[in-house]
Amino acid sequence: MNAGGKLIDLSTPKVMGILNITPDSFYDGGRHHTVAAALAQAERMLGEGADILDIGAYSSRPGAADVSTTEEVDRLLPVIEAISARFPEAILSIDTFRAAVARASIAAGAHIINDISGGTLDEAMFATVADLQAPYILMHMRGTPDTMQQLTDYRGDVTGEVSLFFGRQVATLRQLGVRDIILDPGFGFAKTLEQNYELLSRLETLHVHGLPLLGAVSRKSMIYKKLGIKPDDALTGTIVLNTVLLLKGVHILRVHDVKAAKEAIALLR
Repeated sequence: MNAGGKLIDLSTPKVMGILNITPDSFYDGGRHHTVAAALAQAERMLGEGADILDIGAYSSRPGAADVSTTEEVDRLLPVIEAISARFPEAILSIDTFRAAVARASIAAGAHIINDISGGTLDEAMFATVADLQAPYILMHMRGTPDTMQQLTDYRGDVTGEVSLFFGRQVATLRQLGVRDIILDPGFGFAKTLEQNYELLSRLETLHVHGLPLLGAVSRKSMIYKKLGIKPDDALTGTIVLNTVLLLKGVHILRVHDVKAAKEAIALLR
C-alpha cells in the first residue's frame, strides 16, 4: 500500500493507533484535544510500535454533538502539522466522512482517508479519493452516527449484507481509478450486539473481495456491554477479540492500546 510515497507492507499485520482529538469520544474523549496532548499521545503510541496513527476530530459516538466542517478542519490541521513536523516518518490516517476535510488533511501532511460511512455521507468523497490517490478505508455503516442504531434490520445475514455493500462500493471506486482500498466491516456501527458477533464469526468470508481487512473492536460496546463492565475495563476483552481478528486474517488492527496489539501480533507470527 502506497501512503503518500511511504510503502506499507501488509504481509505482516499492522497496528493503527487511535488518536481522538474530540472532547466527547466514548473512551478517550477530551484526553488529547490540545496539540500538546495529541503530540504526547502520538509519541507514546509510536514508541510502542504503532505503524499508523488514525486522527479523528468528529466523534462517531451515538448522540455526540455535531461538528461543522470548518471546526473539524480547525481541530485537525494543527495536530497533523505538529505530528508531521515532530515525527516526519509517521504515517497518518484521517478519520472523516467529509471530502473537504479529507482533502485539507492530505494537503496538510496526512496519508490515508478513513471513512466510517464508506462514501454514503458525502457524494464527493469517492471522486476526491480518486483525485488524491490516497489509500481509502471503506467502512460499512448505515445512516449516520446519530441514527445508525435504529437501522439494524438486515434482510439476510449481516455478513452477507456487509459483503454486498463492499462489492458495490469497491466497483464504483475501481471505475474511478482508486487503487489502494482497505475494508472495515464496521463493528458497532448499525449492528446489534448479536450481529457484531455473527459478523466476527464469519469475518473470513470477506476475503472474497481480495482486499486488506481492518478490524476495529477496541474497547467497544460489543465487549463492555457483553461483559457488564465499563470501557476502561475492556482491555482484556479487546486483546481476546483482536486475537480472533488476527486468526481470521485481518491486516490492520485499529486500537487504543498499541503495545498490547503489537504483542498479540508477535505471539501469532
